[in-house]
Order: sequence, then C-alpha cells, then structure tokens
Amino acid sequence: MPIIKIGRRSIAKLEPGEKPALYYDEDLAGFGIKVTPSGAQSWFVEYRPGEGGRGVTKRRMVIGTPATLTPEKAREAAERLLAQVKLGGDPAAERAKARRADTVNDILDAYIKEHAVPHLKESSADLLAIYFDNTHIRPVLGHKKSTSVVKADVASLHRTIGRTHAVTANRAIVALKGAYNHAIEHGSIPETTKNPAAGIKLFEEEPRERYLTEEELQRLGDALREGETVGLPHVIDETKQSKHARKPENRFTKIDQYAAAAIRLLLFTGCRLREILNLRWSEYDAGRGLLFLPTSKTGRKTVVLSAPAIAILDTLPRIGGYVIAPESAGQKNEHPRHDLNRPWRAIRKRSGIEDVHIHDLRHSFGAVGAGSGLGLPIIGRLLGHTQAATTARYSHVAIDPAKRAADLIAGQIADAMNGGK
Repeated sequence: MPIIKIGRRSIAKLEPGEKPALYYDEDLAGFGIKVTPSGAQSWFVEYRPGEGGRGVTKRRMVIGTPATLTPEKAREAAERLLAQVKLGGDPAAERAKARRADTVNDILDAYIKEHAVPHLKESSADLLAIYFDNTHIRPVLGHKKSTSVVKADVASLHRTIGRTHAVTANRAIVALKGAYNHAIEHGSIPETTKNPAAGIKLFEEEPRERYLTEEELQRLGDALREGETVGLPHVIDETKQSKHARKPENRFTKIDQYAAAAIRLLLFTGCRLREILNLRWSEYDAGRGLLFLPTSKTGRKTVVLSAPAIAILDTLPRIGGYVIAPESAGQKNEHPRHDLNRPWRAIRKRSGIEDVHIHDLRHSFGAVGAGSGLGLPIIGRLLGHTQAATTARYSHVAIDPAKRAADLIAGQIADAMNGGK
C-alpha cells in the first residue's frame, strides 16, 4: 500500500505497472489515486461505512480524474465525502441509489398518488395534475432522472411558462417543489439531493380585478339566451374557408341548458367554478334556500341562495346526482363535469368580453354587492371568505354599509342580463 504526498509533481512521476496500483495520500487518510496498466489515473476515497471497524467492508468511490480535477480540488472533494462518512453517511451507496433514482415523471406520479389523492380535495389533486401535464414539466423534465435535474433547469422552465402565464408558472414550480420534497422524505431519491425547485424567485402576482359592467352583463344575458335557443353563430373567415366547412345554416353553437345554468349560478351565487360543477342535488335545501357544500376551498360552506338562483335550481331537470348534469349523468360511474371551457369561450366571444375569465363572475358578484352599499362583512359571508382581508379587495367599490344581501345582488345581475326588464 504505497503512501505518497499527492501533488502535481508526484502524480506526474507515477508509472503504470502490470497490475492496477493504488497510492494513498500521506496527509488525508482514505484519499488516493489509482493508476491502471494503460496509464489511466483516477482519484478515489476509501472508507468503512457506519461505525467502521475491521468487521465492516471497505468501500472505494471514484471522484474524478486528474484531467477533470486538480490534486487540490480532488482533495477538497475527498474531505467533503469523508466528512459525510464521519456523520454516518455512505456516499458510495447514495451515488448508486442516485443512479437507480426515479425519473421526474415517476416522482410526479408518486406525489399525486401518495399525497394529493389521499390528502387533498379532488379538485386540488386534479389541478396538480394539470400543472404537471400542461405546463411543460412532464414534456421538458419528465424523462430525466430526478437526481440529474438542477436549479437552472427549473428556473429556465419557470421563465418559459412565465412569458405568457406568470401565475401558472409560479403554481407549477411550487407543485414541483412539493413533489421533490415528498420524494426526498420517502426515500425515492437520496436525502442529500438538493431540491431543484427550491429557491426559485417567483414572479410578482398582481391581484386580478375584472368586474362586469351593467352593459356587459346585458350582453352576456343576451348571448346566453341566444345560445340556448337558436344557437350562437360562428364567425367564419371567408378568405380561409375550408371545403369541409359547415354549411351556413349549420354554423351555430347551441349552449346546453346545464352549461347555461352553471354560468348563471356562478353569477347569482358568487360560488367558485368547482363548487357549482361538483354540486349535488343532495346538497340543495329547497325549503330554506341554502346549499350545504361539504368541501370548498375554505372547508365546509353554507351558501345563501338568492331568488334568481333558486328559480334556476327549481326548474332544472334532475338527471343523476349532480346539479350540472355531466355526460355520465345517471350512470354507475357518474362523475362531475370537468369544465365549461367550450361554452364559456363561445358565450364570451359573442358578448364581446373575451378578456373575462370564468372566475371573474365571482368577482363581479362581490363588486355588485359592494357597489350596492352592502357591508364588506356580509359580502365576505356570501362569498365564503374566512379572512376579512380577502373581501377588502371590493372596498373601493363600496358606497355605504347596509343590510341588503343575496337577493339584491343577484336581482340586479338578473335585471342587467334581461336588459333591465
């Protein structure tokens, strides 16, 4: 077991022999250099894992070559690894585990299956899946070994998504960070792995304030009635018309009564989208005009219904368990409607409000209440806010506090949608 003072000059003098030779450093125990018969050289550390002792088999770990690491850098790397050993670590075993580590897709799947599905609401678990699937995390990083992804990869992805969707970019990075924390905690990847999504500076998020005006509400009401009856006309670019385009008499989009009812309920109740799409008939108390939602963003929630909202619920045909009947309504595997994207795009285009998001209907409910003189505590209760600061966003719309509530808000919305009739 030759012992030398490892340095630039000493390793330059090492000659290859008939068999591989190991040279150990005289200053740092466990650090050395290996020379093969071909003349190739590589740095290594050698240690006994655990509590050590002669009863424990030695492990040898290559940490580079003189071509990639100078003797000084190799010594520094060896010192760090040997320090881990003294603290109970096993660098060679962790490296082997890292090479066998799951891909990013694997840890995303495990996070959804083992954390999101058992511990989060169904809508929150679905949202996580959307962030992973639709924000390029899987397409860009999914096939990579989870231990090979570095902070620069995640930062680049964050910037790419953020060019068009800053809020979505932030949510996606937070979700990815959670998936890595879960994998590290459950041993899917080594504990020494740095979470590549940690420390990413998120984009500043300006609270969105888009409320429908009375004129816009009227156009929205007109478009809903038109969509339910004759259908909404398609706008065709005649210069790009395909030979497969529909005949003029068929260029209309009908809005089904359940999609129209969902949009009206969003306006008349101030509920969130999933609260309406997941609403079951068993949660509607017709006698008292209340909705008892078992789960919402803020937990259990009671919704006080206005007269316009009650009118919709009392006239809507009951098919299956959900108020907004999905395609699977009445079937054994019935599940709630996924979204309102297609009908909402058609409605808002016809209404000339293409910048309005579906969640802005909830904001409009709060804004109409504030503008009608209702107190912020009442508005907060109707919207299901648990924090007064959340309702305070409507304070600049308020005039004077008063004691009018859901009927007044939804009544004014209904009047506007009916053209003031």
